[in-house]
Formats: sequence, structure tokens, C-alpha cells
Amino acid sequence: MSGQPFVRLNDDCLMPQLGLGVWQASIEQTRHAVIHALKTGYRSIDTASVYQNEEGVGQALQQSDLPREDLFITTKLWNSDQLQAREALETSLQKLQLSYVDLYLIHWPCPQNDNFVDAWKQLIELQKQGLTRSIGVCNFQQAHLEQLIRETGVTPAINQIELHPLFQQRPLHAWNDLHHIRTESWSPLAQGGEGVFDQPLILRLAQKYGKSPAQIVIRWHIDSGLVVIPKSVTPKRIDENFDVFDFSLDKSELSELAALDAGKRLGPEPESFNKV
Repeated sequence: MSGQPFVRLNDDCLMPQLGLGVWQASIEQTRHAVIHALKTGYRSIDTASVYQNEEGVGQALQQSDLPREDLFITTKLWNSDQLQAREALETSLQKLQLSYVDLYLIHWPCPQNDNFVDAWKQLIELQKQGLTRSIGVCNFQQAHLEQLIRETGVTPAINQIELHPLFQQRPLHAWNDLHHIRTESWSPLAQGGEGVFDQPLILRLAQKYGKSPAQIVIRWHIDSGLVVIPKSVTPKRIDENFDVFDFSLDKSELSELAALDAGKRLGPEPESFNKV
């Protein structure tokens, strides 16, 4: 557990490379999951206003005796709030019972609305005001990122995107790397491992390393330089997902895993997703 890796963001903040996601968890499920995760050794928790469970994260943090500076808390600006980011973040902070978050992300670009640059300008100010240590985006494509950087001169620290063995987004990951943007994987296990955990290669590697298929996939994210936030509310799986620091995959195995990419997007298409 002591080998937990950190990554340095382009604003010089350190972020744990492995965190807990709480998408689709109730407030009570979230509270229990975060309490258990912190005891297990997790220090990074990823939530969002639209998940409607920030209160659960806040309740768990209040029950923890860990120093605030040891924690890395992420939440996100929802689409309907892009023109009122400060109010949205203040509401999130109230629910989280925090005076600042470590990372605040624009959840989707919603390019049809043409508000994401204005939202980004607001996040820049929120960072200057100390309400968030780092700022970034989710689900942004290269053109969206280029527009942000061109119009504001500020590069996101993180781009959190759908990424798993069946949908590896290697060109976008490489572009992010080139511009010193860390790529963070959501749905890193392909929403429960369907079609992934039964891959012969992953089963072979699981047997070789004495690990579960999920642990192999999480380790693949880490060894690929990605930040990864597997979601679980089950204590056993929360523990299992964190027990990945005693082995690593070699270059040939990473190359083999790259061949699993099938371009299989499971979530919405960022160019057209516009839900409010």
C-alpha cells in the first residue's frame, strides 16, 4: 500500500494516481464507501454535483481524522451551471463541508451551447481565489482543448475521459501528454468489466500475477501513465482495486493490451451530449 504513486499536475500539485469514483451511488452508499476507502489507503475521491452524493462524501470526510492536506477531493461543474460556476462550486463546497476542493472540472463541453470557454474563465478565477487548487475538464476533445488554451492561455491540468481497454483513445491521450495535460480514466473497467474481464489475454495475465482481471486492468491504467478512478461501493472490491502496487506490467504486455482497443465507447458522445 505504501507504494501508491502520485502524478504531478501542470500547476505543480500532486494527485494520487488511483482514486475512488462514486458515480451512481446514493448518499448513504457513498458515505460508507468513502469511509472504507480512506481506511484502506485511498486519498483521492471523485464526485460531481450531478451525482447527487456530494453530501455523502462530506459526511465521510467529517468522520475521518485524516489531515485535509492528505486528501484530494474532486468535484465537477454540471452543464446547466456553466454560466454560474462560482455559485455551483459554493453549493458543492457546502455539501462537501469543505472550504476548497483539490480539483474542479467542467463535466462536459456541450459545444452546441458555446459556453465552455466562459465556464473555463470562471474556473481560472475560482482557482485564483483559492476555492480549488487545480482546474480541469472532462470529456473534452482536442478541438475543445485547443479553443480553451487559445482563448485563455490557461491549459487544463486534467482531462477526464472515458478510457478502458476496449476504448483507449490513444490519439487524445497522446495529445494531452504533449500539452502537459494529465489524462484521467472514467469507467476504467468498462462499466463492470463486460467484454473485458473475459479477454483471454487479461485472464492469462491475472493468472500470471495472481491478481483478478480488474486488478490487471487498473494496473494497465497506472502503467500507461493514466490517473484512474474505479467506482465501487463494495468493501471487498474497494480493497481489491487498491491492491495493485505490488506488481507492474512489462512493455510487451502493455503492447499486447493495446491491441484490445476496439473503439467501443460506452458513454455519451462528447460532441453531441447536451443533457441539462
